Amino acid sequence: MAATAIDLFCGAGGLTRGLLDAGVNVVAGYDIDEMCQYPYEHNNPGTKFHSKSITDLKASDLSGHYPKGHVKVLVGCAPCQTFSKYTQGLDNDDDPKWTLLKDFGRLVQELKPDIVSMENVPELQRYDVFKKFMSILKKENFHYTEDEKNWVVYCPDYGISQHRRRLVVIASRLGPIELISPTHRPTQYRNVEDVLQKLPPLEAGEECKTDPLHRSSVLSSKNLKRIRASKPGGTWSDWPYYLRADCHKEESGRTYRGVYGRMEWNKPSPTITTQFFGFGNGRFGHPEQDRALSLREGAILQSFPKRYQFVKPGGEYQFKKIGRMIGNAVPVRLGKVIGKTIMTHLNEHG
Repeated sequence: MAATAIDLFCGAGGLTRGLLDAGVNVVAGYDIDEMCQYPYEHNNPGTKFHSKSITDLKASDLSGHYPKGHVKVLVGCAPCQTFSKYTQGLDNDDDPKWTLLKDFGRLVQELKPDIVSMENVPELQRYDVFKKFMSILKKENFHYTEDEKNWVVYCPDYGISQHRRRLVVIASRLGPIELISPTHRPTQYRNVEDVLQKLPPLEAGEECKTDPLHRSSVLSSKNLKRIRASKPGGTWSDWPYYLRADCHKEESGRTYRGVYGRMEWNKPSPTITTQFFGFGNGRFGHPEQDRALSLREGAILQSFPKRYQFVKPGGEYQFKKIGRMIGNAVPVRLGKVIGKTIMTHLNEHG
């Protein structure tokens, strides 16, 4: 049974790359960030990037992508900052991002795909917009697991070297469908050492000669002293008092111990955010080198292939823009798990 997929909110192509690796044919990705076009199309041959907002999409825009007789697969990860635990003001109904999942649901109703996969942050489950999305799937006669505990995926269970939990809902009109079983037990989790240790060493602010994405941000003299005083897995409380930020000297700031820290070789990394390249933005210090994660290291922890390209040859490497593409991506290995689930399902119901 042949299947073809369209990736909404495709970004730089993490989910698409994973689906392709699993054998799912992906023909198109839609996103409003035009910077994503090069990495999306260059690393995923045969796909086409479309710069168009989902709010402007209609079923007629998408239906032509599907070859006649193919199972229609629609996947996507609506931007999750609105729902993330790191975001303040989650109940702001005026935030336009609230509408993105609504439009995803609208397209499910209009397009009538055979299989739908929606990936997002676990916090989304608490909000009406998610409950309405699930009610659409029910009304459209989709099958999906109704055990809410099985909707949340712990990424190390699938070989992703990152402490990351994601909400993954897979639904099908063809019959019952569940995410494939975990591939790794806790004793088999992939750690930071497994994926990063062989990369060439860097100084803060340095660029690797053989891989321009393997570059790290500059550290101020004070932050250089801070990271040299940091232990893997430790906190800023390990530093001499004079190095501590003023906010951490106050009682209200003493609980914020997850910033200005080094990762540990023998554990998965913390969740990679869009600001992983900044030492002060989380536990993003290299386990032994005196710098924050490089752009390449962040991409690898998001399970992108080691040669995945984000910038055209001769292009400018902008930390904020590339960090956003990498941090917002669906981990490629998680995309592959979703793809394997779809392929297994098609084989069962073919």
